[in-house]
Amino acid sequence: EKESKDPMSSGTFMGLKFRSIGPAFTSGRIADLAVNPGDHTEYYVAVAAGNVWKTTNSGVTWKPIFDKYGAWSIADVEIDPNNPHVVWIGTGEYNSQRAIGYGDGVYRSDDGGKSWKNMGLTKSEHIGRIIIDPRNSHVYVAAQGPLWGPGGERGLYKTTDNGKTWKAILTISENTGITDIIMDPGDPDVLYAAAYQRRRHVFTLIDGGPESAIYKSTDAGATWNKLTSGLPAGDIGRIGLAISPVNPDVIYAIIEAEGTTGGFFRSINRGATWNKQNKYVSNSPQYYNRIFPDPEDVDKVYSLDTVTKVTEDGGKTWRSLGNKNRHVD
Repeated sequence: EKESKDPMSSGTFMGLKFRSIGPAFTSGRIADLAVNPGDHTEYYVAVAAGNVWKTTNSGVTWKPIFDKYGAWSIADVEIDPNNPHVVWIGTGEYNSQRAIGYGDGVYRSDDGGKSWKNMGLTKSEHIGRIIIDPRNSHVYVAAQGPLWGPGGERGLYKTTDNGKTWKAILTISENTGITDIIMDPGDPDVLYAAAYQRRRHVFTLIDGGPESAIYKSTDAGATWNKLTSGLPAGDIGRIGLAISPVNPDVIYAIIEAEGTTGGFFRSINRGATWNKQNKYVSNSPQYYNRIFPDPEDVDKVYSLDTVTKVTEDGGKTWRSLGNKNRHVD
């Protein structure tokens, strides 16, 4: 057999093997993190741009724990409050960018992330949020659904049997999914959910519509009421929700909406009525519009943004957090 003189033939490269050199540049979009409530040195980080990472020494070293499964883009990671070995992740990042990774549903680990099992909702493609009832480990999954078309598994889903079966408990339409859900820490039957209507095309993002809204349930998701008093009408985009652990009567919402109707809203009566505190909306709501309440100060709320913001007066004024040596995602 005549030996190939072509230097680009396979024989030239037979001795070379691919090896991982780690994140050689900025890894980008960090979607979520979950800290073990009983051991703060152990936590998980969900990366929208790839993998779930675990540390057991407060972040000194990290291990990738989701390399060999069906999706690389991660939206959410949650630890079961009743068992720190049980970890849930939602795949498919929750932003609405062109360059976006889709997922294949939700996964559960029973051994602290050593192994994972796909628990369904495989057609959800993009998960907004997962929350777990601390009384009984029932799991709620807010599914945004496919970005580039209608349908899929879209809406709010609940499992009462560790993911063996799922029930759709809040369905808006084939175009509108659920992007956020929060639970009253003192009464887990009380839930608030944010619907999100969106559609991506190569040339544009339709980031909103008349079906985006805030819903409330007082019976663990069996029935829902749409909240409207004091909130924007018309086309609404992405909504982020937060409930104060200091006083669960206080609910916050950051709302992308048409014209100048959006902004930062507060309710002091569990969502019955709302007041617009400020016109502030994050720089790119399809990426951000996520808010986190302070655990000790009812008036202090953090907003994820290109430069993270904080309010200390219930949303009336905002200032930037330091951004030195920190990537904006």
